[in-house]
Amino acid sequence: MSKKGFTTTNLHSDRSDKPEHGVLHKAIHTSVAYGYDDARELAEVFQGKRAGYNYGRQLNPTVTALQNRVTAMEDGIATAAFATGMAAIASTMLSLLRAGDHIVSSAFLFGNTNSFFGTLQTLGVEVSFVDATETAQVEEAIRENTRLVFVETIANPATQIADLAGIGQLCKERGLIYCVDNTLTSPHLFQPKTVGASLIVNSLTKYIGGHGNALGGAITDSGLYDWTNFPNIYDSYKGQDARLWGITQIKKKGLRDMGASLGPEAAHHLAVGSETLPLRMDRACANAMALAQLCEAHPAVNRVYYPGIVSHPQHARASELFRHYGSIMSIDLVEGVDCFDVLNAMETVIASSNLGDTRTLAIPVAHTIFYEMGAERRASMGISDSMIRFSVGIEDQQDLLDDFSRALDAAQESIR
Repeated sequence: MSKKGFTTTNLHSDRSDKPEHGVLHKAIHTSVAYGYDDARELAEVFQGKRAGYNYGRQLNPTVTALQNRVTAMEDGIATAAFATGMAAIASTMLSLLRAGDHIVSSAFLFGNTNSFFGTLQTLGVEVSFVDATETAQVEEAIRENTRLVFVETIANPATQIADLAGIGQLCKERGLIYCVDNTLTSPHLFQPKTVGASLIVNSLTKYIGGHGNALGGAITDSGLYDWTNFPNIYDSYKGQDARLWGITQIKKKGLRDMGASLGPEAAHHLAVGSETLPLRMDRACANAMALAQLCEAHPAVNRVYYPGIVSHPQHARASELFRHYGSIMSIDLVEGVDCFDVLNAMETVIASSNLGDTRTLAIPVAHTIFYEMGAERRASMGISDSMIRFSVGIEDQQDLLDDFSRALDAAQESIR
């Protein structure tokens, strides 16, 4: 069969596995147990000698169908789906790392990931946070016991963009796992495999699911990393194709041992939502660009954080790597303008903590999702007290422009 485009492949993903009764969507399988007429077959499934299902915590047909979709989106070799994006990150790190190991991470990091890496440090895994927009800083932080480098494609909320290609080349030369969180770009805008990523994270809750109605996360193995060189693979997982050693260990530890399993109902919502990813993403990115341009010219706004504007420090990098510039935009307000007053003046934009929804959502960053890390850490990440992060949706563009204009005009008038 000839190779099809991204959208066509995703739309017809379930049909390629010939689901029962000719349905167009994989059915929601709610059973947590699977019966075998021959008990020997059940034993072979448990031992990894035969493909099949043993228990719902580890495998489910509906979840498998979603995993296959994500693998195709990221041009990978296998995917493990989890209950949330954080479950995917935590399961991966806890499955692959051991006390005494060291990782290098971007300092511009999602607040919960930053918090979890702090937990890793209490368990004996050393973490160095660096400015990943420069490969030299990553290289300087690498030690003899470094196992992995972790970055995000577009940082949340100040939109810094790591030197993705440069770090990928560095990890290849040093034999390090290169883990890239692709959540804010999605595989429609960017495939981390193209810059040498070993493992790719997606919070399926966000753009892939896209409708704010289901939680989920995924880790995809790109097939580029040689797991035979990784010292932390358990002997029991070395009996199959060496390319699958890493993802097998992540599945076994993260799903079987830690139980961070994705339910079939959520998997179904996420799979159906993913079918319109390119359409939603293209529209949201166009809206974000228009709003960024409006904010850049408005006197109530001190600074705009959006890779699509020429003044962004990594604009050229984003232009080279990404199909569009994403739909996350943040602004700093001028002194005297209250971020809560601006948000409360908006009618179409919703004050909410999620991102990647069809609706435009906004949140006062320092007072909410990054509050726990403290003022000093926020300052090091470029997060001001007046910052508002917007996850731009697919509404009619003029309605969003009018909403922003009214709220910002009122804010400017209040300080005259």
